[in-house]
Amino acid sequence: MPELPEVETVKNTLKRQVIGKKIISVDVLYNMIDKPDVETFKKLVKNQTIIDIKRRGKFLMFELNDYYLLSHLRMEGKYFIDGNITRHDHVVFHFDDGILKYNDTRKFGKMYLIDKDKVYDEKPLSLLGLEPWDDKLNSDYLKDKLKNKRLPIKSLLLDQSIIVGIGNIYADEILFKSRINPLKRGCEIDNNDCDNIIKYTREILESAIKMGGTTIKSYESSRGVHGRFQDNLLVHNHEGDKCPDCKSIVVKTKVNGRGTYYCPKCQKNGD
Repeated sequence: MPELPEVETVKNTLKRQVIGKKIISVDVLYNMIDKPDVETFKKLVKNQTIIDIKRRGKFLMFELNDYYLLSHLRMEGKYFIDGNITRHDHVVFHFDDGILKYNDTRKFGKMYLIDKDKVYDEKPLSLLGLEPWDDKLNSDYLKDKLKNKRLPIKSLLLDQSIIVGIGNIYADEILFKSRINPLKRGCEIDNNDCDNIIKYTREILESAIKMGGTTIKSYESSRGVHGRFQDNLLVHNHEGDKCPDCKSIVVKTKVNGRGTYYCPKCQKNGD
């Protein structure tokens, strides 16, 4: 958390607030900079203008004059625009008419500054798989990626080198709609399963984007901006509730350490 819909919401929110602003200086109060070193980062972003903001997977891409500033929010990363620096504001971009603050309670977020002509060829973006709406994402592609994998399909949906943007919440929802048990191995996934995964990945993420993402615990895309898709979750965080389709009880298990919710009747393993 946040996943693709939340990052898309952050992107759209920030585009309305910071496009065209020139970075006068930057303060790095806690080192979230993965590449380059902090002093080089501060020097290179100075006097760069924010031309656009894009998204690749779960990465925000701030397009500057000469670079892309990549930002991965990880668990708790947020961007705020106001004048009060708090203990969890770790990177502060100064404009001539205000500031943009990166706030991260858990301090897991990362930033990368990469030359514009190299951004897709270097890590981290070079490691990413297909976007959910890429025309190349079809059952043949997905079946090929899964055919030799013995890991549970839930874990493989979280693998950003296959399909980008899916996290724990949406993986549960996609598998429920696809009628696939989260423990089913990747090598057991057939073409029909692949078609359903692709269909519901797109359907669920599109719906979540329209609702501004999912607000769970402390997540918000900007100060006071909360998502509404949590009201549409069918199984995630519904342990002990009745399945919306068959009225069986939704259960919770662990898949490679991640809390996983599913209906044991609708999502029978091997079906």
